[in-house]
Amino acid sequence: MLQKTYPYYLANQAVAANTDLEVTDKFSGEVATRVAMADAAAIDKAIGYAVDALPALRAFPPFKRQAVLEHCVKRFRERYDELALALCIEAGKPINDSKGEVTRLIDTFKVAAEESVRIDGEIVNLEISPRAKGYHAYVKRVPIGPCSFISPFNFPLNLTAHKVAPALAAGVPFVLKPASRTPVGALIMGEILAETDLPKGAFSILPAHRDGADLFTTDERFKLLSFTGSPAVGWELKKKAGKKKVILELGGNAAAIVDGDQGGKLDYVVDRLAFGAFYQSGQSCIGVQRILVHAKVYDALREKLIAKTKSLVMGDPKDEKTFVGPMISESEARRLAGWMESAEQAGAAIVAGGKVEGAMFEATLLEGVKRDTDLYRKEAFGPVAMLERFDDFDAALTTVNDSDFGLQAGVFTDSLAHAHRAWDLLEVGGVVINDVPSFRVDNMPYGGVKDSGLGREGVRYAIEDMTELRLMVMRETW
Repeated sequence: MLQKTYPYYLANQAVAANTDLEVTDKFSGEVATRVAMADAAAIDKAIGYAVDALPALRAFPPFKRQAVLEHCVKRFRERYDELALALCIEAGKPINDSKGEVTRLIDTFKVAAEESVRIDGEIVNLEISPRAKGYHAYVKRVPIGPCSFISPFNFPLNLTAHKVAPALAAGVPFVLKPASRTPVGALIMGEILAETDLPKGAFSILPAHRDGADLFTTDERFKLLSFTGSPAVGWELKKKAGKKKVILELGGNAAAIVDGDQGGKLDYVVDRLAFGAFYQSGQSCIGVQRILVHAKVYDALREKLIAKTKSLVMGDPKDEKTFVGPMISESEARRLAGWMESAEQAGAAIVAGGKVEGAMFEATLLEGVKRDTDLYRKEAFGPVAMLERFDDFDAALTTVNDSDFGLQAGVFTDSLAHAHRAWDLLEVGGVVINDVPSFRVDNMPYGGVKDSGLGREGVRYAIEDMTELRLMVMRETW
C-alpha cells in the first residue's frame, strides 16, 4: 500500500511542506495518500538551486553520473513491487501493465547509464581550402543548463524516466513537475535519487498548483522545457516559453493498416490490435484508434476482433485477470462517451462494448464513424477504436495522413514494397511494420510531427537535446 503522505524534493532534500494534494485510488475513488504541493516560492528556489548546481554538475565526471544511474537501477529492482502497486493505485493501471512499466523504467535508466560514459565529440577536418591549412577543429557536447520537465499521468514512471534519466546522464540540473493525478512514482524516484551524491540542486521534484507552475514554462533561467501531455496545453506552453528550447511529446490518433495479404495471420493481427487499442484503457498517445483493413480480409478480421474485444476482462486493476481498468477520471470517461454518442448520431455503429459507468469504460469497437466527427479527428485517449475498410493501399496511406497528428503508425503487410512505401509516405515520427503503433522500445527515437509535437525522446536523442555543441579551433603554427 501507499504511504500516508509523501514529501516533495527541493534541491535533493525531502520537504514535508504540507499534505495539500489528495491522490485517489482511481478504481475505488477513495483518497489513497496525500502529497506535499509546492508553491511559486518553492519553485523559484528550486530554479535558483538548479542554476547554482550547474558548475558542480559540469565537473561531476561521467563515471559518477553512471554510478548514480546504476544505483537507481538497483533500487528500482529492489522496490519493484512497491513501484508497481503505487502505479496500479494512483493511475488505475492494471497490475500486469504496471509491472511492465516498472520494467521499462529500469530499462530506460540502464540505457542512460550506458550512454552517460559515451557522450562523445568529433574532430572536424577544416583543410577544405588553402586558407585553412594548419587549422584543426574539435567539437564536444556540454550540458545545456537547467531544464524544466513536465510529465503526464498516463505513464508516470516511464515518461518521467525519459526526462530524468537522460538529464542525469548529460549532467544537467532539472526541476520536474509530475502530473498531479499521479505524482507518487516520481516522488519515489526522488527518494532514491536523494540517496546518491549528486551535487545539491541537481534535482527538484515538485507537484505544484497551476498558478505557481507557470514558472516551469516562463522562467528564463531554464534553458530547455520538455513537456509531455495534451496538444492544446503543449502548444500554448511553447508560445510562453520564450527563448528556451522546447521539446513536446503530444497526442495522436494512431492508425494501423492491415493489408490484404494477412488472411493467414489474422489471429496474431487481432491480438496485437486489441492490445494496442485497449491496453491501459486506451490512455496512450500511440494507442490504436483507427484500424484500416483491406476488403479482402475485412469481414474475417472484423468477426475475430469483435470476439476478442468482448473477451477482455474489465475490473479492479489490482486483479491480475483485469485487462481494462478505469480511465483516469469520470470526467474523462464522460468526455469520451459524449464523442461516441455524437458519432452514433452521425451514423456510426457500436459493434462491441460501449458501456460506461463512472470511470469504467468498456473496451469499445465501432464502424462507420464519419471522418468529420470528434471521435475520428481528435485523440480519443480511451478504450475506443474504429474499423474502416479500404481497397487500395495507397489510398489507405492517404487516409492515415488525413489527420492533424503524426506520432506513429502500424502496418501489417508481407509486401516489402508496401512497407517501404508506408515508410516513405506516412507523415509520422515512426512506422512500425507488422505490429501496432503502440510498440516502443526505450532506446529508439520516439516523437511526432504535425500536432504530435517537436523533438525526439529515446535516451541518446534526448541527451542531444539536453546538450549543446561547443567548438574549439586550433591553429597548428603561428
